[in-house]
Amino acid sequence: MGRNVRKRRSPLAVRAIAASAALAIGGGGLVWANFYASAHEENSSPNTTKAATAQVATISCPDVGQKLTNVPDKARSEVDGELATLDQQITAAYQRLATTRDAQTRDPSFVQNSILGPLKNNRAVIIDRIKLEISRVGGSTPSSLDGLSSCTGTPANQTNAGQNNGGQNNGGTASPAPSASASAGGQQGGGQQGGGQQGGGQQGGGQQTGNGGQAGNGPLASDFVDITKVQANVPRKARTRAGGSTGTFTTSCGVNANKKFNTDNVIVAPGVSNGAHHLHDYVGNQSNDAFANNDTFAAAKTTCANQGDKSTYYWPVVRIQNGTQDFDQNNDGGGKEGNVGQIQQVKQAQIKFVGSAKSQVVAMPKFLRIITGDAKTTTNGLANANAHWSCTGFENKVQLTQQYPICPRGSTVVRTFAFQSCWDGVNIDSANHRTHVAFADAQGNCANGFKAIPQLTMRLVYGFRAPTLQNGQIKNAYAVDGFPEQLHKAATDHDDFINVFDENLMNKMVNCINKGQRCK
Repeated sequence: MGRNVRKRRSPLAVRAIAASAALAIGGGGLVWANFYASAHEENSSPNTTKAATAQVATISCPDVGQKLTNVPDKARSEVDGELATLDQQITAAYQRLATTRDAQTRDPSFVQNSILGPLKNNRAVIIDRIKLEISRVGGSTPSSLDGLSSCTGTPANQTNAGQNNGGQNNGGTASPAPSASASAGGQQGGGQQGGGQQGGGQQGGGQQTGNGGQAGNGPLASDFVDITKVQANVPRKARTRAGGSTGTFTTSCGVNANKKFNTDNVIVAPGVSNGAHHLHDYVGNQSNDAFANNDTFAAAKTTCANQGDKSTYYWPVVRIQNGTQDFDQNNDGGGKEGNVGQIQQVKQAQIKFVGSAKSQVVAMPKFLRIITGDAKTTTNGLANANAHWSCTGFENKVQLTQQYPICPRGSTVVRTFAFQSCWDGVNIDSANHRTHVAFADAQGNCANGFKAIPQLTMRLVYGFRAPTLQNGQIKNAYAVDGFPEQLHKAATDHDDFINVFDENLMNKMVNCINKGQRCK
């Protein structure tokens, strides 16, 4: 099968990547300026990061894709490509921000004139192209797109996802998932709706100076919390009523032992290499890359024990920032874009589908796409966050959205995901990859017109040694991969799924869940 390779445009801002990288390449990839450290700070050891005051820490841009709730099918491919270009532009601008710290200290207008101004102009060109692609096929674009070209420089003390910086609860996303996590200290961490995509950043070369991860863009000491000091915050699950479905269906697909990785995202950026700008783990379908289509998925091999499940399950990797670099330290999406450190393989990847508290479930349509969480919460806010971080032995008590847990001896880090469980009954995807699915409300009800489907839940258990936090410093920090400008915040965690169950196995799942059975 031929690959549908999209010709990628190369705006001026994207070309800046090469220029900035050329100035900063070291033995381990792109070494970033430490734009958090104050002038009087001493460099810390190669695996330590400490909290410090920041100036301009990152670039915050409106998420154009989330405004596009109604893009005609004939324009989807081109629009997705243009949205990927916007991501490339932000990455290039952030890299310039991180490698021009000296110039910024000499010229207070440098960031605006040399980074944010050109970025606005380049974004305006792409937004105009998006509008043209939509109108060309008879569609209409939201008037709000005209105001989305401007970006701002965000200080570090404003990059916590607890601030709802324009995050939107778009369309069909309902209320938070029943297992919604909260921020440290028992405070609710914002609505956990939707299912966005994309993440945070670390920085290259194995060097670590001052604060902000191995080279300046996270995680920070303040991004971690001792889980034993966090108040219980897990809400009660919705009570199952008469007519509800109480069964479960478990599929076993391994832990990516064959090390299938790439930095693509076929849902958000089909046909665009490195569309995710961070590395994904994959289990299940073995043909997932930027150029895969439904025929590719249907013909692929799978790591799932039941060969009727060729679904693809993928999530951003977690890395330990201990000075050790991995195979992608000089690659796009890896060290060249701030995702550095030693990749950690999960010890357990438990995949389970569960029922609805209020109704029977219906079969998922084949090739249904669901993304849960938002990889851009650092700039979008928490409206679509769905991160759940905890430790073994604490999962029923504490779930964190905005911080990574430090687990006690004998306990280890767990990431869990509870996907949207309501479907609009028609579409396998939507223009913004959110509005065709939604969460049930706190009582387990789907919104009008939406149908309950088996809810995908995932539990990823790790085995790495806990970091240590002392006197404002954290040693051996870990962080989730993501877009560099997202600063590797915990709230940027997300997970992706494409349903490729065969019809017989999907029907078995539905019957099992509706009859209250436990099946595999």
